[in-house]
Amino acid sequence: MQELLKNIVWLEDDNPVLFAWHQKGRAAFKEFPTKKTEAYKYTPVSEVLTPEMLNVKSHVKDDHCDHGAHHLPFDAYEFCFCDGHLHRHFHAGDDIEVLPIDEAVKTNEIGAYFAKIDLAQYPFAALNTAFLKEGLFIRIHKTPQKPIVFLYHNKNRGFKNIRNVIVADKGVKAEWIEMFEGKDEAYFLNIVNEIFVLNEAKLTHHKLQHEGEEAVHIALSDAHVKEGGQYQSYAFEKGGKLVRNETHVMLNQENASARVNAAYHLLRKCHIDTTTNIEHLSENTRSDQLVRGVIDDKGHGVFQGKIHIAPDAQKTEGYQIHKALLLSDEAKVDVKPELEIFADDVKCSHGATSGDLNQDEIFYLESRGIDETSARQVLVNAFLQAAFDDVENPDIKKLYPSD
Repeated sequence: MQELLKNIVWLEDDNPVLFAWHQKGRAAFKEFPTKKTEAYKYTPVSEVLTPEMLNVKSHVKDDHCDHGAHHLPFDAYEFCFCDGHLHRHFHAGDDIEVLPIDEAVKTNEIGAYFAKIDLAQYPFAALNTAFLKEGLFIRIHKTPQKPIVFLYHNKNRGFKNIRNVIVADKGVKAEWIEMFEGKDEAYFLNIVNEIFVLNEAKLTHHKLQHEGEEAVHIALSDAHVKEGGQYQSYAFEKGGKLVRNETHVMLNQENASARVNAAYHLLRKCHIDTTTNIEHLSENTRSDQLVRGVIDDKGHGVFQGKIHIAPDAQKTEGYQIHKALLLSDEAKVDVKPELEIFADDVKCSHGATSGDLNQDEIFYLESRGIDETSARQVLVNAFLQAAFDDVENPDIKKLYPSD
């Protein structure tokens, strides 16, 4: 691990604001998590990272960017990152305010919505702050005409570091999609999203991740939800060598709610860690979590889900369930559900199940003329699809698995 630290080349920036943030991140980042780090005991990132993954290479230029390479089946506000570099020739509608993050941190407006994360608790957020340069600040002033889409294309080795801040103003209803695609190179993508859902706003956050087979993908979404606000998160993960998708939601005021659903499909030696922490900090708040995983070959799935109920969070409801299909003898899943309840007038539950496909269902489909391979795929897709049944936008729903 100490050898890895020696390979980090810290940024030197002439801008005093960015330099101050880089220094703060460096001071907070002590080491890469190992198996001895409780939050990472199932996902020892330091065992997978290599010196070449920590190489901060010069980014591709705009004329080499893959912007437009991914054709969406619907109209959207599109923003593209190519190898960690923001394609700055974007068009934003009147509904949203957009600034590159390095420009936004110089303004007073972002001050209330930036760097609210406890860097001592999130080592990769500290590392992200130390390399703060690329990313977007988006403030949604009124309900936009179309979804906001971030496209991430990664095709070269090295370290890519992105920081995004998304603010949904009072009463806004918006959909934000992150789509990740990568080549089979050994790159390390470290993303932090700071999300703020203001009073009576609703932000639906979709994530579709299909990184290259040698990639390490670490992502933290840190969401703050105010009175009557709704944060909905849906994620489908199917790529990468090692992936950790972490969601931290703080329901700060009365009637705030969150839905955090996810599904993952692992093949070969892929390792995907889905970690959630929902904090109910006020009364009459609600959260729902449904995570489903399909693990084949030598894949390793991890789910760590925590619901925290503060002493003042009476009349709160929190539900969490994880279900997994293990399709080979070498497939593995680790599940760690947690409830921390410090109030007495609450409704909370959590559960976890694992098993194989139902042989009777396979036989039924085969008796209808479907071959075994196709029958198994139908059942796998139907199992995963349940995590996305509540997606309201029919065009976006088509991006997820379907039977």
